[in-house]
Amino acid sequence: MKITKKQNKIVILDGATIGKDIDLSQIENFGEVIFYETSNCEQTIDRIKNADIVITNKVVIGKKELNACSKLKLICVAATGYNVIDIEACNKNNIAVTNVKGYSTESVAQLVFANLLSIQNSVFQYHQEINNGEWQKSKVFNMLSNPIHELKGTKMGIIGYGSIGKRVGELAQAFGMELLIAKRKNVDYEDNFRIHIDNVISQSDVLTIHIPFNSSTENLISENELCSMKSNSILVNMARGGIVNENDLYKALKNRQIKAAIIDVLKEEPPHTKNPLFELENIIITPHIAWTSVEARKQLVAGIVNNINEFVNGNIENIRLR
Repeated sequence: MKITKKQNKIVILDGATIGKDIDLSQIENFGEVIFYETSNCEQTIDRIKNADIVITNKVVIGKKELNACSKLKLICVAATGYNVIDIEACNKNNIAVTNVKGYSTESVAQLVFANLLSIQNSVFQYHQEINNGEWQKSKVFNMLSNPIHELKGTKMGIIGYGSIGKRVGELAQAFGMELLIAKRKNVDYEDNFRIHIDNVISQSDVLTIHIPFNSSTENLISENELCSMKSNSILVNMARGGIVNENDLYKALKNRQIKAAIIDVLKEEPPHTKNPLFELENIIITPHIAWTSVEARKQLVAGIVNNINEFVNGNIENIRLR
């Protein structure tokens, strides 16, 4: 469905997720822009009921919301994952949905190694000891209180070998790591270099996850998988909360079944203050920031602008969901 450029009412539901440091002015080329930093479920219908175009990152737009929006023609998801949108209801209401793919590849891969290297080099432990005056009291020039381990010669298992997984793999190989690419159950692949996921999990020194969250990936890493991992292994989840069972992860870390975890996503976001993972010392938790480099967010907005431009010019096939 084609709509004209200048007469659109465009509603941004959760602009705070994109950040105040990113220029959104190009979106104004397509019509009147109404910007909300955040929106809750009670506010959504009232805010989008007269909109032609809606931009959302994490605000859910389901059947109830869609049925109240007679003018809505396009939903731009400010992310790659679009599980917050009822796609079936959109199809029935002739509402197009677009996402943006590939904008955060470098950002995510960079954070994987920033945190992985911090653990392998005992950066936080040494920093704390210096703050406590330990180096200053040393009788020799250095400190060997915390072990440092090289990545070279270790094995990295990758679950999800899309653009992000491949980039993480390239960086891993630059450090001299061996790659083990997982073959998930009930998934068909055109290539033949993948290894059964159970073997990847049990053989990896670092296991990193880069897959979408859905019914088939929920609790993909749970008690059985964690128990089969090496005792000195590190689990990395930069994908989505819910793929790793948090209760089972807590037990595995608490009991030192695995060495450490690097987590950028949790099942509940923002999390409850009493999440037991926060009690542990052998985990690095970041607040869903892997995708948020300035460069990545600029690319995200450029992707949204391109999607709107293609849509208003009738080129919907160019921007269908990826």
